Amino acid sequence: MLKITKLTTILVAFGMLSFLSVEKANAQIVIGSPNLGFSQACASASFNTYNTTFVFSPENGLGASNQFIIELSDSEGSFSDPTVVYTSNAGEITTSPATLSFSLPTTTSGENYRIRIKSTAPAATSSGSSYFAAYYKLQDSPFTINNLVSTGAYCSGGSYLLTIDNPGTGLNDSPLNYPSLTFNWYRETSPTTSVFVAEGNTLEVSQEGTYFVETNYGTCTSNSYSNRVTISAVASGEASATIVSSLGNPFCPDQGPTTLSTINGESYQWYKDGSIISGATGQMYTTEESGIYSVQVDLGSCQASGSINLESELFSASINIPEENTMEPGESIDVWVDATASNPTYTWYYNNNIISGETTDSFEATEFGNYMVVITENTGCTGSIEFLFTISEPIDPFPEVENIPNIVSPNGDGVNDTWTLPQAFVMGTNTEVTILDNQGKVVLKTNEYQNNWPDTNYDLGSVNQVFYYIIKSQNNGTKKGSITLIK
Repeated sequence: MLKITKLTTILVAFGMLSFLSVEKANAQIVIGSPNLGFSQACASASFNTYNTTFVFSPENGLGASNQFIIELSDSEGSFSDPTVVYTSNAGEITTSPATLSFSLPTTTSGENYRIRIKSTAPAATSSGSSYFAAYYKLQDSPFTINNLVSTGAYCSGGSYLLTIDNPGTGLNDSPLNYPSLTFNWYRETSPTTSVFVAEGNTLEVSQEGTYFVETNYGTCTSNSYSNRVTISAVASGEASATIVSSLGNPFCPDQGPTTLSTINGESYQWYKDGSIISGATGQMYTTEESGIYSVQVDLGSCQASGSINLESELFSASINIPEENTMEPGESIDVWVDATASNPTYTWYYNNNIISGETTDSFEATEFGNYMVVITENTGCTGSIEFLFTISEPIDPFPEVENIPNIVSPNGDGVNDTWTLPQAFVMGTNTEVTILDNQGKVVLKTNEYQNNWPDTNYDLGSVNQVFYYIIKSQNNGTKKGSITLIK
């Protein structure tokens, strides 16, 4: 009887051991639905970390190689094609509850995302979390529309096209550089309220009002929004065409040229100081010069015009002598410049070479030749202004120059068109005739003068041009004098 009892005990123990081994091999765990550590996920390059907490049971049901995985649904909450956003190391998580962190893919955009938790050893999957809005903000800074022009106009019965600038103006980071983004346009109804108008990269406006556009990040707040543009309808006559300078007004020339922009139209013509700028027929015009700029815009069945007094912040300067100067040998000329430059430097040149040691706003010139002074502003709006001037030896006009004309008017009227000398000095008399300009440069030298000078066109502006002559004849010696060309 004792032997039977021992055998029974051994069989029961063996059976229990076999049962436990089978139970361990078929172990299962249950994973609870993840709790979100956030209400919405508005990610960007500067922040993209989100936490979730979940429970699982039993803890001893995990295999040594187990990994926990976080899966992200699509924007409608479906896990038919989930995205893995986190995977733990094997055996890293062994206690419940557990908190994990994950990041959103840059393509995330929608209001109804969910996450769920999966394990690998044993395989188990939680139910989905609650729904949440999630966006990755690829672009999160203000941008420009309408070339930053704050107004626009259209003819009654027509429309005005508002567009997002690409690449925009200045440091503008255009959201059009990110093809996956979408945009919502709004019209203001008060200084603090607005109504949704349409989606898209552009907006065709046929109702007066103030408009702007935002990058569509759903319920997430962002800084990705545009400037406001006020659109008006023109019944007849002319509308106002606002002009905006991309570098502001005044602008700093060391930043390069500024771009003037105006409202959208069918054709354009730009003017500077009242004169047409040849070829300036686009919506934008680039310039480095100060002045009064205006534009005429054809809106179709009506017109718009506007102007801007564009000013450069470059300093002003002046010099005390004219461009052309004369002095006697052994004399000198004191030259000085006056400038409003901040922290200026002065560089003087003689015949294109820097004059060593001359670094102040004045200089004593003692040599004949070509000079230049460059004034440079080194603080604030940096830039330079240069002045050129020449110093030459004067030609001593002969005091008695009877019968030799000193005025010529080469205007084609048949009177005094050329410098006509007496017969004793012209061709055949072996007289040398030399004509020099006011810088001493020879413009004519001949022994056969034919009373035909000037035989080239000279630019006769508001200032008359003065030349000098030297006549050397065999019988009458040398005669000197001046010739003035007038209109």
